[in-house]
Amino acid sequence: MKKEKTKTPGKKAAAPGEGRYIGRDEVRAAAATLQKYRAAKQKLERRMADNEQWFRMRHWEQLRRENEGDRKASAWLFHSIVNKHADFMDAMPACTVLPREESDTKAAEALTSVLPVILERSEWGSVYADAAFQKLKTGTAVYSVLWDPKAAGGLGDVAVGNADIFNLYWEPGVRDIQKSRNLFCLELQDNDLLLEQYPFLEGTLGGHTPEAVNYLYDADVDTTGKSTVVDWYYKKRVGGKQVLHYVKFVNDTVLFASENDDNYRERGWYDHGMYPFVFDPLYKEEGTPVGFGFIDIMKDAQEEIDILGSEILKNARMGARRRYFVRGDGSVNEAEFADFGKDFVHVNGSSLGEDALREITAAPLSGVYVTVLNNKISELKETSGNRDFTSGSTTGGVTSGAAITALQEAGSKLSRDMIAATYRAFSKVCELTVELIRQFYTVPRSMRILGPNGEWQFTSYDNAALQSVEQSDFGVDFGARVPVFDMSVQAHKQNAFSRAAQNTDAINFYQMGFFDPEKSVQSLACLQMLDIENKEKIMHLIEENGRVYAGLVAPAEGAPAAANGPADRVAAELKAHAKRTEAAP
Repeated sequence: MKKEKTKTPGKKAAAPGEGRYIGRDEVRAAAATLQKYRAAKQKLERRMADNEQWFRMRHWEQLRRENEGDRKASAWLFHSIVNKHADFMDAMPACTVLPREESDTKAAEALTSVLPVILERSEWGSVYADAAFQKLKTGTAVYSVLWDPKAAGGLGDVAVGNADIFNLYWEPGVRDIQKSRNLFCLELQDNDLLLEQYPFLEGTLGGHTPEAVNYLYDADVDTTGKSTVVDWYYKKRVGGKQVLHYVKFVNDTVLFASENDDNYRERGWYDHGMYPFVFDPLYKEEGTPVGFGFIDIMKDAQEEIDILGSEILKNARMGARRRYFVRGDGSVNEAEFADFGKDFVHVNGSSLGEDALREITAAPLSGVYVTVLNNKISELKETSGNRDFTSGSTTGGVTSGAAITALQEAGSKLSRDMIAATYRAFSKVCELTVELIRQFYTVPRSMRILGPNGEWQFTSYDNAALQSVEQSDFGVDFGARVPVFDMSVQAHKQNAFSRAAQNTDAINFYQMGFFDPEKSVQSLACLQMLDIENKEKIMHLIEENGRVYAGLVAPAEGAPAAANGPADRVAAELKAHAKRTEAAP
């Protein structure tokens, strides 16, 4: 996650630690509040750390008990997670900005073209992929929507990224993160880099403080010479309006405080007045903004699968390996007996007794244990919704691409539900992005956008169309109105079966005569009842083909027209269809 960077104020800010509002005493009180929040979050942090170990198939390092031996971890849980992640990636969201008033239509169209550019600069594909994994593993993904004043060559730009929930702390008991009185974001930073940026910290930095928590890494992570930098967000009412303020501090030293700056004391850090983080829980828990994930649901079944599978494999290894009892006073040369390359095995004495060597036989396990194991695997697959067709398997003799797609759609209700919740979170991300554009895009900047015909275009964009507009009518002043927009989030599936099904639909339309201009009216009537992608483009193409056909078969100018000829019939039907379309609600 990109950390909040302090914006350069227009007026000189108060000296760190000596602010008119925020100083050492306020920071120490905030640190005490942080410790309370951290103590209340310890159980959640332990669960998230355990889930990460389960995902990496390292869970037996934690679960192993005495005399239990070495357990082997199977990858059924891992496969379920990555399969669900693939569903997320097949349905990456795209946002369309809709105006609430007709006068804001052009501004909404411009934002629809600009938002993908901003998200691309923030590497939205990687952000979305990481968030999907976090949502599945820990139960909650968190997006950060911050303003980075150093981006775009110093012009600044919106930075959308992932926030590590390990290092976020909020008020216990709140369900909506926006209702928390405070929100803390922690990060370990090198002391030498802090001294370069804030020379007045000389002599105040020691070893890193223990607040910043991370996952269990495979490699040793050196945290010496680091300090925990805290981004503290809090809300305050100023003049009847709730504003968001921001403080950056390390230990008890203030690095920046928006209340100490004349530019932000009244208006707050961000004009939208919201915490710049969006929580996206998988299965919501009451009394908290976070949720639980698939690993919490599947870990018990995975543990049983590992235990039972290990025992079955152990029995199979025992049966496959021949072992013997050997009498202590036996006369067999054990080294030669164990060496299969020896043609002769020497014995001592005149005779070889039958009891000198006895094979150890391992009783094979009943097939019922394999059945139990398969049942536990089926339980895990059913619990996670990871059925055969959702993972691409074609058992049962189904080979048609359209049939496989239909079965995938029928069996992917869980995935669609999860992704729908992510779309709602993405809508909030877009709303915060638009608000930052409204506040900070004061200077025009050049952007490459995708035009209506699919070609790249260069345009200049600023926030002029997003500012408040004075309203008056017949000389009466109705005050200022701020353009407000709605976010419509849609997905365009890109998997191979979906494309194959669309291609099959196109071929079927052709074979059924949908593109026959003489049948354009009937084709349009049928398409109106269908729910398919690019429906409007197909209807427009068929209607245009019908019009062209009507013009081609029309009688030559001056020649007598045949009554009820094909051109007349097509033209009349098209005209009637256009009237019905205009009259439809």
